[in-house]
Amino acid sequence: MIKEDKQLIKRIKELKKQRNAVILAHNYQLPEVQDIADFRGDSLELSRIAAKTDAQVIVFCGVHFMAETAKVLSPDKLVIMPDSSAACPMAGMICADDLKKLKAKYPNAVSVGYVNTSAEVKAELDYCCTSSNAVAVVNALKDKKEIIFVPDKYLAEYVSKKTGRKLITWSAFCPTHVKILPEDVLREKKFHPRAKVMVHPECLSSVAALADAVISTGLMSKMAKESPAKEFIVGTEMGLVYRLKADNPDKEFYPASERAVCPNMKRTTQEKVLWALEELKEEIKVSEDIRRKAKLAIDRMLEIV
Repeated sequence: MIKEDKQLIKRIKELKKQRNAVILAHNYQLPEVQDIADFRGDSLELSRIAAKTDAQVIVFCGVHFMAETAKVLSPDKLVIMPDSSAACPMAGMICADDLKKLKAKYPNAVSVGYVNTSAEVKAELDYCCTSSNAVAVVNALKDKKEIIFVPDKYLAEYVSKKTGRKLITWSAFCPTHVKILPEDVLREKKFHPRAKVMVHPECLSSVAALADAVISTGLMSKMAKESPAKEFIVGTEMGLVYRLKADNPDKEFYPASERAVCPNMKRTTQEKVLWALEELKEEIKVSEDIRRKAKLAIDRMLEIV
């Protein structure tokens, strides 16, 4: 079995070179996928990194909206997904028509949307945001009386508390993060009293209230490296724990809940990465009109942060 895995990895490396490809793996991917990636990270972070490379092919190991975002930022590159059926449930909870109706109801509002949305939704936004910069984006819109914030109601609640702004929200959520309950965090704190608690802002507000830091997965990786603490309770999808342990072998990381597993993030395997490189499938396409509008929302965000 080990020999087969080594041959598989060798073939992936050969094809990657042959295709002039770069492999991106989101922090929630399976360990075997993270191990063969050129870059690991948050979705937008990975798309921006890929755009700066000379690679002609981007193999995005994540969910569909992430590969779309890579295509928005790299229109001249071939973007493929090892499993194009891997979707984000939260992103699927709002469509462009939903947002159009919300904007029509509040015609004077500026619209801010989480990166966890389809390209079509991004194209309808004034500003995009990430979990790490959502507060900064909303704070920058001080002169706007009304702000629409979609789609995650828990991220919106966190941003509202941090900025003091009342937001016009949508009722979407991440099914994985809501599995993490306050009692899970309290249990882990009882077992590991010296551990720092870091949770994702997609978590329930009652969970966020128990944390030392409410931050994105990228900032969790940064905190794990820079903090003098030796133990951490991690309130996000289980996949991040593997990366944190790999990057910080002298520290301990405890998942807040072992139920926090995203099945869509686990659809990608090494075999599927190999097949994607062999066949250059499945290609992710975004129309030029949608791409330009979506990129404008991302660019406006980057001007702020």
